[in-house]
Amino acid sequence: MSENVGEPFFFKTHHPHNRVVGGGFYSGFASLPVSEAWKLFGEGNGAGSLAEMRLQISRYRKQPIAPGEDPVIGCVIIRDITFYPQALIADPPPDFASNIVQGKSYDLAIHPAADYFHDLLYRMGIQVEIDLSEPWHRDGPVFGDPRLAPRRLGQQAFQAVVLHAYDRRCAITGDKIRPVLQAAHIRPITRGGAHRLDNGLLLRSDVHTLYDAGYLAVDPKHRLLVSPRLREEFGNGEEFYRRAGHEIGLPQRPQDRPDRDILEWHLDEVFLR
Repeated sequence: MSENVGEPFFFKTHHPHNRVVGGGFYSGFASLPVSEAWKLFGEGNGAGSLAEMRLQISRYRKQPIAPGEDPVIGCVIIRDITFYPQALIADPPPDFASNIVQGKSYDLAIHPAADYFHDLLYRMGIQVEIDLSEPWHRDGPVFGDPRLAPRRLGQQAFQAVVLHAYDRRCAITGDKIRPVLQAAHIRPITRGGAHRLDNGLLLRSDVHTLYDAGYLAVDPKHRLLVSPRLREEFGNGEEFYRRAGHEIGLPQRPQDRPDRDILEWHLDEVFLR
């Protein structure tokens, strides 16, 4: 099936076993150094330790990972994972060739095997009517597809996808020193926000603090706003006043950029005018 956020993602074992053994819901993709993937997801990477994870990755490389090397890997983020009991393990999808390694997507609006995938969902304990013939919409309170289920993106996954979407650079200053970069919520979780990419900004830690406190904001046209109170209260902040009115750094994909309504909420409820 396709890899839109919130849509089903199933696990098939390699040949010769060649069976579908479970699945979950696709929640995003991020390129991360191995050490960072372990720090964020731990055993969720499918290994019992960082050393074991590095060993598993080495099996898919022409050269083993060198002792001081920290290679970047692609992380497919899956939520609400379910593995089938032995009696419910399924045959492979129709027309799925045994030599496919990196997976295959299906458009159920035109694929004749829609019932097969509905059955896989049923085996996961999910009984829903799925209409994938209509375009995917991003509206709603969660990072996911409301036609399937409200699948929230967890904090670690939120951090990973925001890092990836902003190319590991602070959206306001352009800094790319990883230890000080944080995934900031435009509308905090405690005030009705969600771990959703369009509710996120990648910010340097001190910029994050100023943003949350209302000294900085981003308008619906994605331009930086700086409160006059930053200068009035602290006699400082020239770094930000120089950038005021300029567009911030944004993700390449328009659908990943900050939601205009959420930015308006921050302007109305948080920004110190």
